[in-house]
Amino acid sequence: MELYLAFAVTTATFALIPGPAMLYAAARTLAGGRRAGLMASLGLHLGGYVHVIAAAAGLALLFHAVPPLFMAMKLAGAGYLVWLGLSLFRDGGDTARPELVPLSGKRAFAQSIVVEVLNPKTAIFFLAFLPQFVDASASLPVWAQLFLLGAIVNVTFSLVDIICVLFASAVMAKLQRSRSSQRIMQRIGGGILVALGARLVLQDR
Repeated sequence: MELYLAFAVTTATFALIPGPAMLYAAARTLAGGRRAGLMASLGLHLGGYVHVIAAAAGLALLFHAVPPLFMAMKLAGAGYLVWLGLSLFRDGGDTARPELVPLSGKRAFAQSIVVEVLNPKTAIFFLAFLPQFVDASASLPVWAQLFLLGAIVNVTFSLVDIICVLFASAVMAKLQRSRSSQRIMQRIGGGILVALGARLVLQDR
């Protein structure tokens, strides 16, 4: 029980620290509205299970054993984020039209899955974090414990992302009366995505 209590406290602490996923969800909200932000959060959540399963199966060890694979995934994810950010600068602001809101949500959902799957930092996080709270003497096998703990982490992080989306949506709602404000919010969202992509490339392992 003490082990799982420590796990819960540590997970909540990590979840409340602003990170790329939280900023990404906020950026999608500023660019496309609440629906786009919520769908982006859902996409990040589902994409996170790819890394949870990989960690449980031991596949995340490849990122440590094969540095070129880690770098390839890192550059692919960074490039995709930059492309998404630049596309928001090119967009003429049509996301404000009601008929395009459902499409924007679907597109944010699909893109967010790709963003999360291509983020090797998530795999490394699960690989480094989860084993600390595994009990080899427990009745559940180690892989099942890893999967369960990873799922809890993923859900916790996603709940915080949703709160961030709702906050960003509330701010955006106050600015929707101004067309120029909408364009500014959209470009801020694009700028955040570009910055996240650049950060992923430049930061140390």
